Amino acid sequence: MTIKLIAIGKTDNKQLLQLMTDYQKRLGFYIKFSIEIIPDIKNAKNLSEDLQKQKEGELILKKITNTDVLILLDENGKQFNSVDFSNYLQKHMNSGIKQLVFVIGGPYGFSDEIYKTAKGKISLSKMTFSHQMIRLFFIEQLYRGFTILRNEPYHHR
Repeated sequence: MTIKLIAIGKTDNKQLLQLMTDYQKRLGFYIKFSIEIIPDIKNAKNLSEDLQKQKEGELILKKITNTDVLILLDENGKQFNSVDFSNYLQKHMNSGIKQLVFVIGGPYGFSDEIYKTAKGKISLSKMTFSHQMIRLFFIEQLYRGFTILRNEPYHHR
């Protein structure tokens, strides 16, 4: 299985990029992982929220295949502790799917079409974080999940 993270908009903060790169390298010891960035929608300020979500949704759908399992990082999704999230990852690996795709949407969330396509929703917190920070938090949790599955000392119980 491979894991892909799709996110809307680039990350400008060099420190965040450096930390994300560090965790991506660490993840490489456990699983094939990639990040795909969809550029911000041009003239988004002139679009309604619904139209912006629709345009972002179309771009997201172009990045997935019909065999991918799409999971949305969404404020209304299921919350896990780190151990439960590692079990969630293991369950997907055991299911025989080829690619698990997580998506961080734009500032207004996801289009109806994306919600219909998704196989699940996960919330990392009840708090709101910037889309740039969520990328780092999510990649770190993926890494933590794999260290838990291998009984490695990164996560303290």
